[in-house]
Amino acid sequence: MPRYFFHTRIATDTLTDEEGVELRDADQAWRVARATIRASLEDEGSDPRLVAAILVVTDEAGDIVLEFPFAEALEAMDDPPEPGEGTLH
Repeated sequence: MPRYFFHTRIATDTLTDEEGVELRDADQAWRVARATIRASLEDEGSDPRLVAAILVVTDEAGDIVLEFPFAEALEAMDDPPEPGEGTLH
C-alpha cells in the first residue's frame, strides 16, 4: 500500500508529517484529509489562521497528491462522515 504524508501549511509555516500512513489510494487520502481538517477545526476552530490553512498531502516520493484548503472543509462540516473516515494526527 502507498504511504501518504499530511502536512499542514499555515501562512509561511509548515507542520510536517514525518511518519505518514499507508492508505489504499489517493481517494482514501482525500477522505482522511477531510476528516483531519474537520477534527482540527473542531478542536482549534477559534484560531482564525486555520481557515486559511491548507493540508498538503504528498506521496512517498514527496510529490503533491492533493492540497485541501481548510476553508473547503468548512462547507461540508454538517455532512456525515464516510465509512472508514478517520483522523491521523
